[in-house]
Amino acid sequence: MAEVTVEIVGFMESECGPFPCDETRSCGLETCYPSNSLIDAIGALRDELLAQYADRVEVKMTLLDEGMPDHIRKIIEERHPPIPIVLVNGRLTSIGRVSLDLIKEEIEYALEET
Repeated sequence: MAEVTVEIVGFMESECGPFPCDETRSCGLETCYPSNSLIDAIGALRDELLAQYADRVEVKMTLLDEGMPDHIRKIIEERHPPIPIVLVNGRLTSIGRVSLDLIKEEIEYALEET
C-alpha cells in the first residue's frame, strides 16, 4: 500500500494549470506537452512519480464530471481552491497546477511525517 496519495481534482476538459503549456515546461513534465490537458498531465505525473517512488506513492484522479465526492465538496465549500485541486494524503496544497517539482516537495514532506 502507498505511503502517500496524490489526488488531482478537476474536470475532464480542464487544463493542467493556469499557465499555457510552452517549451520551457516549468511544470517539469515532458510527455504531456503541448496538450495542456489535465488528464495527459496526470498520466505524465504518474509515470514520473512511479519511476522515482515506485509503490510508495499513488496518483489518483478525481474528475468532477463524474460527481463530487463529499471530501471534495467540503474542501471547495470551505476553501474555494482553484482547479486543478492538488491533495496530498487528503490535505489541500496551495499548488493549483500539476507541477512535478512542487508536488514532489509535498510528497517528501508527507514521507517525513510517516
